[in-house]
Amino acid sequence: MVNLVAAQKPLLNGLMKMAGVTPHSVEIYPGTVMSIWVPSETIKKVKTSSKKTTAAAAVDGGCKTTKPTKPVVVLVHGFAAEGIVTWQFQVGSLTKKYSVYVPDLLFFGGSITDSPDRSPAFQAECLAKGLRELGVERCTVVGFSYGGMVAFKMAEMYPEMVEAMVVSGSILAMTDSISAAMLEGLGFSSSSELLLPDSVKGCKALLKVATHKKLWFPDRFHKDFLEAMFNNRKERGELLEGLVVSTKDTNIPHFPQRIHLLWGENDQIFTFDLAQNMKEELGDKATVEGIKKAGHLVHLERPCVYNRCLKKFLISLHATNEPRK
Repeated sequence: MVNLVAAQKPLLNGLMKMAGVTPHSVEIYPGTVMSIWVPSETIKKVKTSSKKTTAAAAVDGGCKTTKPTKPVVVLVHGFAAEGIVTWQFQVGSLTKKYSVYVPDLLFFGGSITDSPDRSPAFQAECLAKGLRELGVERCTVVGFSYGGMVAFKMAEMYPEMVEAMVVSGSILAMTDSISAAMLEGLGFSSSSELLLPDSVKGCKALLKVATHKKLWFPDRFHKDFLEAMFNNRKERGELLEGLVVSTKDTNIPHFPQRIHLLWGENDQIFTFDLAQNMKEELGDKATVEGIKKAGHLVHLERPCVYNRCLKKFLISLHATNEPRK
């Protein structure tokens, strides 16, 4: 029987290409490859006999990438789906004015590694290295949920590269105290039970806590989604284990970047109150904005409102960066 979710992937891939991005693979280290959707205009065909590659270009299947010519926006996905599935309603809204990059983090999509490191810091390191190979020098990172934690870590580790952040439904770090309180409040025994469902019932429970609106899909859809999206289960379980850190060992870094917290006001996983508290912890360069009638999946539930808020921030950011006349 045809998997309905998997069958839609070629259509989504085609829509993304029409929107102006193309899939590309970058070798980060031997044994570590990251799949990243890149601006189509940066892809150039090269002769197969050519053996030269510049530091700012990466070769993939007879293609090389060149430096982006527009401000760069990097969209980093969460834990339940890969890049273009997560950001399918944002890509086309941004590509006219921005060079958009949509990575698949390690063990999502086509990204793999033989390294035993499962920390957000390693994800951030690989993403930064991959973007540099693609010619990206400065970027604004938009991170959702798990991707937000990777974005925070990337901004901390590479402040010269990350000029600003937009974060939705995420936190600075998943401390053991935050993890325990979140799981107890939602009624789950572990992060794996919440984020790595292995049954239709578990998939429905995840969707219920992730959305504000009560959505209904047939059991067949949930079954197909489980089969299509939740591969590399062992490694993803290890990612969840590597995510939790001790509360006593956690310090709030100083971020020189502007940070915009763009939230669903009805988020049950990471509440809007948490976002407001985080804004105070981050200081004067942080701002917070809530979107009504939206939960954790705010960018999917209310994409038009989310895109409008996101673009407003990006415009203000680049207007601020323009030299005065």
